[in-house]
Amino acid sequence: MLIDFHVHLADTVPVPPGQRIEVSVHQLIDRMNREGIDKTVLLPLESPEAIQGYYLTRDALRDYAQYPERLIPFVSIDPRMGGLADLVKLYEERGCVGFGELKNPLAFDDPLNKAIYRECDERGWAMVWHSDPHLCWDEPGLPRLEACLKEFPNCKFCCHGPGWWAALSGSDDRSGGYVKGKIEPGGAADRLLGEYDNIYGDISAGSGYNGLTRDPDFTEGFIQRHWRQLLFGTDFMFCGQDLPQVRWLREAAPVTDEQRQAIASGNALRLLGMD
Repeated sequence: MLIDFHVHLADTVPVPPGQRIEVSVHQLIDRMNREGIDKTVLLPLESPEAIQGYYLTRDALRDYAQYPERLIPFVSIDPRMGGLADLVKLYEERGCVGFGELKNPLAFDDPLNKAIYRECDERGWAMVWHSDPHLCWDEPGLPRLEACLKEFPNCKFCCHGPGWWAALSGSDDRSGGYVKGKIEPGGAADRLLGEYDNIYGDISAGSGYNGLTRDPDFTEGFIQRHWRQLLFGTDFMFCGQDLPQVRWLREAAPVTDEQRQAIASGNALRLLGMD
C-alpha cells in the first residue's frame, strides 16, 4: 500500500509561462492509479505567501467528496485570520482529519502559529508544515521547533521543506536552498527525530528528495534510525510533474521490506488513526 501524505490541487500561476498546468481531482486520481498510489492526503494552501495561488480547505473537501475512498482532507487556515478554533471545529465536522500545509512568514513559535498547534494537540492531529529561511522560520539547531515539540506533545509535527532537510547536517546555517554534499554529524533534524516521539519527516518535494540522496552513506544510517518516523509524499501540484520519490522508495531506498512498507503507508496509517 502507498499513501501520498502531501498533495495540493493548487490553482497556481504558471511559472514559467505555460509549464505549470493545474491538476483536476480526476487527473490526480489518474496519476495515482498510474503510480500505484492508493490514498492521498489533500493539503490546502491558504496563506498568500505560500504559493502563487490558493487551494482552500473548502476546495479540498469538494475534491474529497468525489473520491472519499481515495482522498484524505486536511484543513489549513492562515493563523492571521480570526476565529481559528471555530473554523477548525467546523472543518473537522466536515471530514478533515489533520492540519496542513502550514506555510506563512511567521516565526515557527509565533503565538499565532502556536494557536494552531494547540488545536492539533487537543485532537492528537498530524500537522504538516513547511520551513525555509522566510517561512515558519527558525534558528540553527531548530530551538523554536524543539520548544513546541515539548509544549504540544500530542501534536504530530510533520516536517517538510528545505529548511527542515538542510537541518540534517551539523553545518546547517539556515541559509536555505537545496544543500549539496556530505552531511556532517550533529544535525538538528537527525537529533530531534531521535529524541521526540511526536516528530516526523515528510520526504516530499525536491527538498525531501535532495535530503535523502545528497549523501547516500548518511541516508542509510538515517533510515535505520528513523524509519518509523518517515512519511512518503510527493508535493504533486501540476500536470507532468516528476515524482522521484516514487522511484526512490521502490528502487533505490536502502531499506528492508518492513521499513519500506512503514515509510510507504504504515507510519501514515498510524498517524491518521487508520491502522
